Amino acid sequence: MSVEKIKVLVVDDSAFMRKMITNILASHFRINVVGTARNGIDALKKIDDLKPDVITLDIEMPEMDGLTTLAKIMKDKPRPVIMLSSLTQEGADKTLESMELGAVDFIAKPSGSISLNIKEKEAEIISKVLQATKAKVDLIKGSADREYVKSVHGKIATGLKKDKHYIIGIGTSTGGPRALQQVVTRLPENIPAPIVIVQHMPAGFTESLAKRLDQLSHVSVCEVKDGEWLKNGTAYIAPGGYQFKVIETTKGLQAKVLKEENRNGHQPSVDVLFESLAELPRHQLLAVIMTGMGADGANGLIEMKKKKQNTIIVSEAEETCIVYGMPKAAEKTNLVDFVVKLPDIADAIVNQLKIRGE
Repeated sequence: MSVEKIKVLVVDDSAFMRKMITNILASHFRINVVGTARNGIDALKKIDDLKPDVITLDIEMPEMDGLTTLAKIMKDKPRPVIMLSSLTQEGADKTLESMELGAVDFIAKPSGSISLNIKEKEAEIISKVLQATKAKVDLIKGSADREYVKSVHGKIATGLKKDKHYIIGIGTSTGGPRALQQVVTRLPENIPAPIVIVQHMPAGFTESLAKRLDQLSHVSVCEVKDGEWLKNGTAYIAPGGYQFKVIETTKGLQAKVLKEENRNGHQPSVDVLFESLAELPRHQLLAVIMTGMGADGANGLIEMKKKKQNTIIVSEAEETCIVYGMPKAAEKTNLVDFVVKLPDIADAIVNQLKIRGE
């Protein structure tokens, strides 16, 4: 039986990069590169003729850049788009903007626009193109035009027990930047817990994500640093390329940020963070799993419930997930307490803190 191939259009102003990416993708039996384009204008013409299933799109191009092209694709010809981004600060900021405009995912170029090191990215490029076909583009298209605003509820209800200690853990991957924007911006500034987050991203991009969320949110948001003391009302994002753990000392909760082996192919890994939370003796745990490919986080949830049966687990409902992978794996453990649509997750977190505090 023949396998239906995924049709890909490769868009990059560098002839070298077009050839490298084409060769990498063409090496996989399920992928057919149906064409290449040298800029956005060229790409928009070819989409109608070639009808690609997935597009890889460079951010920096002459005549029409990647962000302008992406906006036009999502408006008129919506389909999964994977951005190629440079490892500069500007590249990271533009990558996050592309996520908001509707890109499914991105690939960080190893070093500049022309790089022989692109071969090192071979597995990631192939994997992300294969994954992109499973993304729900209608959800992405809907969110691209949406204006995210801070919740009007800036304060959490009073009356929580002072002797209760809470910590909120969030894990997400593909589609995560948009999902985090919907959740973190709606949390009240005086939430009585630190929020610890793993978003699968390479080094250099998590800092931009933290700064973006900090501007939009009531709570403070930062990229966590090793040794930092965790405070209520602050969200801490694991830095790309490092594992993030939380330990409890006599002074309070402290972040441990360290280079380790990848777990499930990831660093940071949701499992690593969640397993560390399971070891906190005095804290009530609330864990949230959102959109993402794979199963990272599921083992961490098992450890949490095994060691702390009163752990509350929330997973994002399938109908709002850009990719229903990590939440599906979480639900298969039969340990999830609440399956919640994305716009309601922040309220679910706050409501659980109120209930547990009574």
